[in-house]
Amino acid sequence: MIETANQFSMLLSQAVPLIDVRAPIEYAKGSFPSAVNLPLLNDPERHEIGLIYKSKGQQAALERGFELVSGAVRQSRVNAWLEFIDQHEQAALYCFRGGLRSEIACSWLQQAGKPIPRVDGGYKALRQHLLNELEFKDVDLVVIAGQTGTGKTVLLHHLDNGIDLEHAAMHRGSAFGSRLTPQPAQIDFENAIAVALLQARLNQTGTVYMEDEGRLIGRVHLPAPVQAKLQAAPLLLLEASLEDRVEHIFQEYILDQWQEYQSQFESTAEEHFASYLLTAIDAIKKRLGSELHSRLRKEMKQAVAQQLKGEFSDHRGWIEALLRHYYDPMYNYQIEKKAHRIVQRGDKQALLQWVQQTSI
Repeated sequence: MIETANQFSMLLSQAVPLIDVRAPIEYAKGSFPSAVNLPLLNDPERHEIGLIYKSKGQQAALERGFELVSGAVRQSRVNAWLEFIDQHEQAALYCFRGGLRSEIACSWLQQAGKPIPRVDGGYKALRQHLLNELEFKDVDLVVIAGQTGTGKTVLLHHLDNGIDLEHAAMHRGSAFGSRLTPQPAQIDFENAIAVALLQARLNQTGTVYMEDEGRLIGRVHLPAPVQAKLQAAPLLLLEASLEDRVEHIFQEYILDQWQEYQSQFESTAEEHFASYLLTAIDAIKKRLGSELHSRLRKEMKQAVAQQLKGEFSDHRGWIEALLRHYYDPMYNYQIEKKAHRIVQRGDKQALLQWVQQTSI
């Protein structure tokens, strides 16, 4: 039985493979980075047993459950667990509260000659353990700030204990930040951050670094304790020339993104890529104003038309204009209010050198 806080920390920080025996509908609402859903009951079975439990009690629900999951059905589910355990010898198992479902699954595995530890308290206990980590206990934070296109995420990945919130959110955090990979459930996003904080605390490797983010990253939102910490932590201000920032955005949002669209959509990539760009510019129409929006949208459509002929460079024009007239004024206003928190500013090499020589 896995039942102590220290055991929970080990389980989560070391990414021990986990079998989540909850129904798929429960798993979809949130789980843990190292967990795989191999349910004891599928969604219709769980629903039926739940109704019986409410109307006739636990014993009747148990009896019906054993009827539904018997014979070949039971064997197929046990086989799925056995196959996972054969591939992951250190695996553990949990259900929602560490109750009957995990107890039954472990009993069947014991009978099959493959005993496996189960998590006392199940998903709820592990989830609460991670929520506690989001309080930043014994963890110092420094925030990487900088204008759009300075390469904050690139710098973050050069730092020990850099936690990439945008990667966890599967979104780059701007109107143009959507990715082809769907965003995670809110709980999965929070759990990923908490696991990273847990690993940093247990490794005792010093300061944690995160990128300056607003409340929302796409459709997921930062947990309140993370928001509060980001809004109070010291800032490293990353600086780069306008030319370099245009080039960085051109590479990441146009060339790299285009390759992703080609890989996924093949013959219809052009249509989907154009839709992505135009939808993004339309989403900020009110903030741009009609005149600037109309101008940038026209330039964008012209750039896409040239792109279809193999010429991508026209995208740089609308990117530079968008930085000059929209993102930079907005960011400069915001950074003025945070100026008292800036502890160092400079390019990537200057900030990396400062980090190596300084402890917060």
